[in-house]
Amino acid sequence: MNIVRFLRMSAHLQLMPVLESGEETLVGGQAVMEGVMMRAPHSYCVAVRKPSGEIVTEEQPIERMSEKYPLFKKPILRGLGMLGQAMTLGYRALKFSANAALDDGTAKEGKPAELSSWLMTANLVFSLGFFIFLYKFVPLFLATSLGHAVPSLSGRFATNMTDGVIRMAIFLAFLFLISRLKEIRRVFEYHGAEHKVVFNFESRQPLTIDNAQRFVTFHPRCGTSFLLVVMVISMIVYALLPFDSFTAKFLARIALLPLITGLSYELIRFAAKRQGTAMGLLTAPGLWLQRITTKPPDDPAVTVAIHALEGAMALEAKQGGELVVA
Repeated sequence: MNIVRFLRMSAHLQLMPVLESGEETLVGGQAVMEGVMMRAPHSYCVAVRKPSGEIVTEEQPIERMSEKYPLFKKPILRGLGMLGQAMTLGYRALKFSANAALDDGTAKEGKPAELSSWLMTANLVFSLGFFIFLYKFVPLFLATSLGHAVPSLSGRFATNMTDGVIRMAIFLAFLFLISRLKEIRRVFEYHGAEHKVVFNFESRQPLTIDNAQRFVTFHPRCGTSFLLVVMVISMIVYALLPFDSFTAKFLARIALLPLITGLSYELIRFAAKRQGTAMGLLTAPGLWLQRITTKPPDDPAVTVAIHALEGAMALEAKQGGELVVA
């Protein structure tokens, strides 16, 4: 059973950047197991439907990274701060949802079963290693091997471009295959619910199931769009590296992750505010790909998403904050 839980959590951790959306100044969130996490600038709330049908929540105030550390107000660095905080909150929300899923009401005494700390830590280490292996080592190894077999693809620029194409193909194949799993498809429905409810909020209409269901599930600030931009920026940056050895290229790919993440955040942030323009086309591939990573939600999923956003908004109000839609 622990192996099954380990693999389930690993799959969810790998998808976490895809399922996350939003930025510091707006509401945003993330889909989790049978639930949704929503956050406002200074508040966080995750709502999860337990196997019994009961909706449980966890909420708490949060401090924006740019307020806690002014350095993260700077371009490039603000993307790192935002992503770091989003991943931390997403991990916390995922753990809460996983524990809620284990609470099937059969516990006779004491607290219901929870995921152990060692299992969560092992999942984090495994997921990070899996990410580096699958998206950094494998594409570079295959591109290098192909360059040895095909002389026209052996140059520095050609190898890096081939590496980028292989990386994107692996990413798309991973998303498609994992979306076939019933449990992941359900998470993608909650992902769609999260987007619909955020759109509902941004429209300034009352938060209701009927209003939310009128909106599409494709949102320009989705993590799916962000990851595609990361891959494109990676291809450009890697092509400029003055390295020829496999080891130097591999280490550079790991070392440059923060810079590429920051650059990608700035581009996607800029483009998301310019939908309908040439720059807005930058988010178009991510919106297309959300046909895989989001699914039309049922009313119970939308109910949970609304519950999470209302919880975050209520806590924001208690702290004197006000959510303003531009």
